[in-house]
Amino acid sequence: MTQEIYIIDDDESSLPIFKELFKDDKEFKFIGVKTEEIDVALKNIPFLIIINEDAIDRDVVEVCKKIRTDEDNKITPIIVVSSNSDRKHRLDVLEESVEYYIKKPVDTDYLYYTIKNLNRLLNINRRISALTGLPGNVQIHAELKKRIANKGEFSVLYLDLDNFKAYNDVYGFLKGDEIIEFTAKTTLKCIHEEFLENSFVGHIGGDDFIAIVPSIEVDKVCQSIIATFDKDVKKFFTDDDIERGYIEVANRKGIIEQFALTSISIGVVIAEKGRFSNILEIGEIGAQVKHLAKSIQGSSYAIDRRQL
Repeated sequence: MTQEIYIIDDDESSLPIFKELFKDDKEFKFIGVKTEEIDVALKNIPFLIIINEDAIDRDVVEVCKKIRTDEDNKITPIIVVSSNSDRKHRLDVLEESVEYYIKKPVDTDYLYYTIKNLNRLLNINRRISALTGLPGNVQIHAELKKRIANKGEFSVLYLDLDNFKAYNDVYGFLKGDEIIEFTAKTTLKCIHEEFLENSFVGHIGGDDFIAIVPSIEVDKVCQSIIATFDKDVKKFFTDDDIERGYIEVANRKGIIEQFALTSISIGVVIAEKGRFSNILEIGEIGAQVKHLAKSIQGSSYAIDRRQL
């Protein structure tokens, strides 16, 4: 995937330097942007923005502030390159959430590896859910492998929302995202209240979550998650839907169907010492026990207690 890097530079003196520096790195594409073109450029949401302060006729702090207040570029990394060595000026720039302030004369090797390593870091961060901020599948698999290798006992909670598609159909995806964020926060809060250390919460994707805790006694935390979820999830529904206790959705044939309000199901796999040799075994049982929990009306949990 080509990463577009915008060079904000009114006299375009920097662009040839970057193109030469990265001539062997086909993954990067450098595009020159004048300050008057910033609004148009930001709509493309670049991978990285580099500002040559010496070559723009606007206050660099204001330029950085403009970038950071743009809804789509709140997390776009910014590098400012400048000959201004005044300490207060550097801090004023960095205060606008600018990642790097590099003073001229520039060490090209330093600049090269700064951009390369920033790309590596962002690739790693993409493994984290942008919506919930929770670790994704790469970290989840690593955490499960670590627990198995350590040969201690632990439990894995698979969490899934019930009737979530119906909710999205009625309320829209933005409101659906709000429920997913709420589920993440609820799970984190309840897990951390019960297990202060050595616990893990991840976002598998969509409305699927996972929690790993250092105990095989999990009834209390499951009950806590369900109680908190059921109490607070109502704020995402209209008063009329809450009073009815269900939402109405037209199926593909135009027939109105009724779905209970969104609830949460938790399937728990008890990993006693030496029970599992790989994460696939845990996943298979997790799918079975979560299916059992989802077969029960409303929020519920089911625990696999099979012995070795």
